Amino acid sequence: MGAAVRCDDGSVIDGCNVENASYGLSICAERVALFTAISQGKQPIELAVSCIDAQSDAAPGSQMPCGACRQVMQELLPSKAKVSIDGVGTRQLEQLLPAPFELRQPNIN
Repeated sequence: MGAAVRCDDGSVIDGCNVENASYGLSICAERVALFTAISQGKQPIELAVSCIDAQSDAAPGSQMPCGACRQVMQELLPSKAKVSIDGVGTRQLEQLLPAPFELRQPNIN
């Protein structure tokens, strides 16, 4: 998998998935690209995902960002951000995660 984010300054930051024998310790390309952009002080505004190893008969859903990546995208990208998915097309982020988890902090006086 590969992913790239376009930032508000025009720069493009890429990322790749890093798998591990313990799958819970693996990280997806989308999060690598987003976290790299944030760590460089950039503001991501769009994301593109490419399933490099996808077979021609792969189900479209198998190329979609996972739930964890969708949640991270929801928190780090504008809600109207375009997400381009190789073999699937372009969607607005809010279409990929219409009812995201939101942690509201209570008002502390």
